Amino acid sequence: MRPLLSCLSALVALSCVVPPMLAAPPNFIFIFADDLGTPPVGAYGNPFYQTPHIDTLARDGMTFTAAYAACPVCSPTRAALMTGQYPARTRITDFIPGNAFASERLRQPEWQKFLPLSATTIAEELAARGYATALFGKWHLARAYTGPESIAEGPDRQGFQEVFITHKPKANADPECDAHGVESTTARALEFIERHRAWPFFLYLPHNTIHAPVMAPRALVEKHRARPGSDRPENSPVIAAMMEQLDASVGRILAKLEALGLRENTLVIFYGDNGGLLKDAAQAPHRGGKAQLHEGGIRVPLLIRWPGVIAAGRVSDAPVTTVDFFPTLLELTGQPAAPDAVIDGLSLVGHLRGGPAPARPAIFWHYPHYHSAGDGGPAGAVRAGDWKLVEYYEHTVTKTGRAPELYNLRDDPAETRNLAASDPARVANLLSMLAAHRATTHAQMPTPNPAYDPKKNRQAGGKSVD
Repeated sequence: MRPLLSCLSALVALSCVVPPMLAAPPNFIFIFADDLGTPPVGAYGNPFYQTPHIDTLARDGMTFTAAYAACPVCSPTRAALMTGQYPARTRITDFIPGNAFASERLRQPEWQKFLPLSATTIAEELAARGYATALFGKWHLARAYTGPESIAEGPDRQGFQEVFITHKPKANADPECDAHGVESTTARALEFIERHRAWPFFLYLPHNTIHAPVMAPRALVEKHRARPGSDRPENSPVIAAMMEQLDASVGRILAKLEALGLRENTLVIFYGDNGGLLKDAAQAPHRGGKAQLHEGGIRVPLLIRWPGVIAAGRVSDAPVTTVDFFPTLLELTGQPAAPDAVIDGLSLVGHLRGGPAPARPAIFWHYPHYHSAGDGGPAGAVRAGDWKLVEYYEHTVTKTGRAPELYNLRDDPAETRNLAASDPARVANLLSMLAAHRATTHAQMPTPNPAYDPKKNRQAGGKSVD
């Protein structure tokens, strides 16, 4: 239990910000999976992946079929979640610490390699509204991946009152021993919910699974290897085993809410930080994968349950993205974000309650980096309605590399037909929108690289920990 003085202070804070009609502000549980596109979630249609507990969030809540991550790699998406700002604006545009790629055609910009303490996070905003806040799992927004160097920018200094940080396993880790930390984070989550059952809480549960190195207990892997379809490129027995572990974690959390009588007043969000890594499994039916701006790199699962508020079984095809959570959660507390706050996202509250999706002209991506899993080099993208354009910055900056690509996602969700040549006016308009986005967010662009050497293969300038 909290000290009495702490509880009284929080009560005063809540009485000041919660309007009379909202006597009990909702709890928030945000379950964030790593490198998880839509294919390994059963609710999105692939029967090989068995995720019955995660699928109940779709059955009892709302499934978003056009949900996106703010970036095709993790740290920028996580910063966007914390701040409600696009990666272009935070300048956290690559995974931390990134790689140099010193011999490529373009020189990557000097981007921001940690989330500054001056940034206002969703955890800080919710704590100020009287919420108990906790992070159990991956942070990856400090300039160092592990302690002690990472402590200076740790989540405990960004509004999280309780913290337990985990990391992806080493390649030689024992898959029988909770390699990705699912059990350790789940146990802490259950205990946190128990202790705070009488008080509003924000539980942020960013798992390391299903990030590489992919591994799971051997018996689970063999179980899925023996199932029909395990030989298909999009069906990984190892990932299926990892998803079974993740699904069991979600099931335990949902059961705890049920047992404590918190089901009705807890909004549960299940989401992915970017698409899956192609070397681990194809992202069918989407094209591409992690570190790419085709749909396989940025289309992610989003399931939201709030019984009695969100109608069961709803499906939304509205394009939504990471920056939308910040204004959404704050509005649900009864005190929206301050009018002068710089937020790129739109609140989804009206849509969750049954109304139309918020009107938005477009969603934007800015990834001015090379990546070992990338395809086409630094790039940007925009989705406006059914239309999506991918702009490759080598072409923009040096008139080399790939020309812009245009797709109609309604007619061609797999992005197999590039319509740029047949619709130059639309290409020009979408390029203009992307340029305006970069100007508005003060985005950093790559520049010609004087050390460019076409004879050298792409070499990472540091150890990848994304």
